[in-house]
Amino acid sequence: MTSTLVPALASGGLVGFSLGLVGGGGSILATPLLLYVVGVANPHVAIGTGALAVSINAYANLLAHARKGNVRWLCAAVFAALGSLGALVGSSLGLVVDGTRLLLLFGALMVVVGLLMLRPRSVSRGDERPVDRRMCVLTAATALATGGASGFFGIGGGFLIVPALIFATGMPMINAIGSSLLAVGAFGLATALNYARGGQVDWVVAVQFISGGVLGGILGMLLATRLSTRKATLNRIFAALILTVAAYVIFKNLPMAIGIG
Repeated sequence: MTSTLVPALASGGLVGFSLGLVGGGGSILATPLLLYVVGVANPHVAIGTGALAVSINAYANLLAHARKGNVRWLCAAVFAALGSLGALVGSSLGLVVDGTRLLLLFGALMVVVGLLMLRPRSVSRGDERPVDRRMCVLTAATALATGGASGFFGIGGGFLIVPALIFATGMPMINAIGSSLLAVGAFGLATALNYARGGQVDWVVAVQFISGGVLGGILGMLLATRLSTRKATLNRIFAALILTVAAYVIFKNLPMAIGIG
């Protein structure tokens, strides 16, 4: 579908660029961009298509982190496996929720993400915990919860997974970021496959969106190395963008959700 080529490439490029530049939160823009820029009419199709694009982009970024030794593979694999079960349950619930109400909840989530991004990130190392029964239970619980939220909203969930990994295992921030990408990819893939079973993935748009995301991600990472000293400023700018989009999503869907218009 050539009519979607330019907006899908541009929208995917924006998501990939933001992920490469500020390192998180960008995937939450995928659904609004697919709906309001690319022109996907069905909210569920936008969520399923966005989840697939997020998954592929996460795996691409995972390779870069793996080369630098930033991935704790055992913790990442356990978290991804358990969280994928949560993502399947969450995405199944999302499929039966009315699209307008789902978008309204999505807008509320975007507000939370935007506000969290305004908070300064701690880059200090955590106190890594021993692998015992308590850590395993904590990791399992947080994986299921974050996977469920990721699947329900069709997002990567990196902004949830990174603090969850630190909370459960005490691993350093850089390892949590690298390890989270395996879970982000797994959650997105589980969600996309669940949506695809119901015909809720636009494969042509997904390919276009992913292609733009790969190119945007490369540009974002290149620029991030030059603007590393301004990371806090970039986060604030991007948080403002998320809050602006959230306001638009809520504005568009609140009247329909409460039966006005």
